[in-house]
Amino acid sequence: MRKFLLIAGLGAVALAAQVTATQAARADAGPPPRTRGVITAMSDTTVTLKTRFAGPVTLKITPETGYVGATKASLADAKQGRFIGVAANPGPGGTLRAREVTIFPESMRGAGEGHYGWDLGPEGSMTNGTIGTVTGSSGRTMTVDYKGGKKTMTVPQDAPVVDLEAGDKSLLKAGAHVVAFGPKNPDGSVDAKRIVVGEDGAVPPM
Repeated sequence: MRKFLLIAGLGAVALAAQVTATQAARADAGPPPRTRGVITAMSDTTVTLKTRFAGPVTLKITPETGYVGATKASLADAKQGRFIGVAANPGPGGTLRAREVTIFPESMRGAGEGHYGWDLGPEGSMTNGTIGTVTGSSGRTMTVDYKGGKKTMTVPQDAPVVDLEAGDKSLLKAGAHVVAFGPKNPDGSVDAKRIVVGEDGAVPPM
């Protein structure tokens, strides 16, 4: 069933991912707009989130909204050749220190590819690309290759790691942690183009 959902949901998810990637890649654009929170209520057309800083926020969802499930993984799953996303902050000697690692399914290779600003920590960045070299075991150092560049990451052993899989609206459950991508409206609501949902207690660290 999971494989079926991955294939069935891929079109909407990939489209939303590419829209986000295009926004992020523009030199004059900041990080893609997103809203983080915990689901408190749902209807056919809305999802209500409890957010940390903005209070309750309403997500507006449509049949075109893409859904992605995030499950807990381990650093050992981040192997050479995998396509990943790494939120990081500056480290010593021009390297980056990872705050989290997101592992994409092969069908989403290329989503958001590149290196651009992110809003986690001082001088935060997001790098989406393919793992090149990997050294170390307890903590790791790896290179992440993307079109037009390469970054070297140090990844602490305790950095959160999640696997992504495309899904559907059934992922939405009260108490789930989510990251919603989409623009905010004047009334404070969000037009959710894509929603990443933590499964089985996982918290999408992006």
